[in-house]
Amino acid sequence: MLPATFKLCAGISYRHMRNMTGLRKNAMVAIHHELNRLAGPGSSNWINQVRRRSSLLSSRIKKEDGYSEEEMSYVKQGEDALQKAIKILSEQDGWTIETVAANGDKVLSKVLPDIGKVFKLEVMLEQHPDNLYEELVGNMEQMGEWNPRVKQVKILQKIGQDTMVTHEVSAETPGNVVGPRDFVSVRCTKRRGSTCFLAGMSTQHPKMPEQRGVVRAENGPTCIVMKPCAEDPNKTKFTWLLSLDLKGWIPKTIINKVLSQTQVDFASHLRQRMANNVSMEMAHAC
Repeated sequence: MLPATFKLCAGISYRHMRNMTGLRKNAMVAIHHELNRLAGPGSSNWINQVRRRSSLLSSRIKKEDGYSEEEMSYVKQGEDALQKAIKILSEQDGWTIETVAANGDKVLSKVLPDIGKVFKLEVMLEQHPDNLYEELVGNMEQMGEWNPRVKQVKILQKIGQDTMVTHEVSAETPGNVVGPRDFVSVRCTKRRGSTCFLAGMSTQHPKMPEQRGVVRAENGPTCIVMKPCAEDPNKTKFTWLLSLDLKGWIPKTIINKVLSQTQVDFASHLRQRMANNVSMEMAHAC
């Protein structure tokens, strides 16, 4: 559904830039340049709002002692996933509606060079972004308890506050049209101002080689963006960019249907989970 910290706004001092390591300085400069382009005329409103109100992609970038070369590699992968996802989400043209649920939940898609078909879920959730962030990030390993499409999520490694490597095992789809898949992903989590981000992409990790009997699928860039509704800050505009390669010999028509339905089902299960959380809190308060 992910690290080192960046800054969306332009106020980065020369002294701060000078103290960065080469790898991280280059990453920040590239992403900052890209966001300058995206925030120009015609860019989407949410990018401009995040840029004004948060310090997502370049805040507090500094030399981080103690990180190994492997750890820095994961940090860089997470940052790359976030950069690519933001670029995709900020481009509003070319999206085609895949499905619209009765409650207004919507899945769109578009085909991108070098990536293939990506899907975008757009829903409004009657929850504050903080609560959703805590559930999806803080309670990440519990996802299998409420999402029947997920068997297990395990955190393999954490790097700093914002980066982690995870192993996820998906359940087979109804009728076993698509069998179980597993993923090893690097995740980059960001929480700046009122907007929350959870980006990721496939990676490799020594603790989780490919498993016998399970197809190792690939994902990314993926990204969940949660921002308060302008009319009601206790509601959340929830956007989920999904890009998966399920591997195996599966017709594209089936894959497209499975992935769009997966997103719609996820929104439904997440709503139910959050409602259950509220009920439990009220019961404990009595």
